[in-house]
Amino acid sequence: MDERLVLWDVDHTLIDSLGLGRAAYQRIFPQVTGQPVRQPALLDGRTDLGTIDHMLRSHDIEPTGELVAAMTTALAGVFDEVRVVLADNGRVLPGAREALAAFDADPLVHQSVLTGNTADVARIKLGAFGLLDHVDLDIGAFGDDHLRRGGLVPIARERAADKLGIDFAPERTVLIGDTLNDVRAAQESGAHLVAVATGSHSADELRYAGAEVVFETLPAPDELRLALG
Repeated sequence: MDERLVLWDVDHTLIDSLGLGRAAYQRIFPQVTGQPVRQPALLDGRTDLGTIDHMLRSHDIEPTGELVAAMTTALAGVFDEVRVVLADNGRVLPGAREALAAFDADPLVHQSVLTGNTADVARIKLGAFGLLDHVDLDIGAFGDDHLRRGGLVPIARERAADKLGIDFAPERTVLIGDTLNDVRAAQESGAHLVAVATGSHSADELRYAGAEVVFETLPAPDELRLALG
């Protein structure tokens, strides 16, 4: 197998973060905008920039750079406050820790994250469960890098090329995720996808959306490695 760039989704693929993201938006929106929440945040695989843009517009607020930056800063602040709650009550999903450790030890695999979370929030979430040592966040892409999840893939590939000196073609780039937006991101970018039905979408829904490799839960590391393509 040639070297692969493996990019993990975070929420509902690696960890269960107790739905704290939605609660965080409920808290920060009135703080930042001075308006009550009339339309809840739409998450489920969106980037935080996409969620913030949609939430502001749905409240007839123009998403200026200053306002978006204030929202992302406030979001990280909330997660920084609740990191102990997250660590005590959230969980690493079955198979995730084992897969991360196995890929970390594999010289042909370079792994990071491709997540809708901002870089600050992703670091807090992964750190809460002791997973940071297994991923190189310098070659990942985050929810404050692009409005659309599909737009994150070339960003991660460029960062990997800059740091590692390796040009990971789309077919050597693997997304592992649980949402329909992960499927769309792979289709848009040409990346290979390994889908897991550990979130809100069933295996059949993921297949119907176009995912060719689907697991009910993360398999054993050897089986997952074979699925990298």
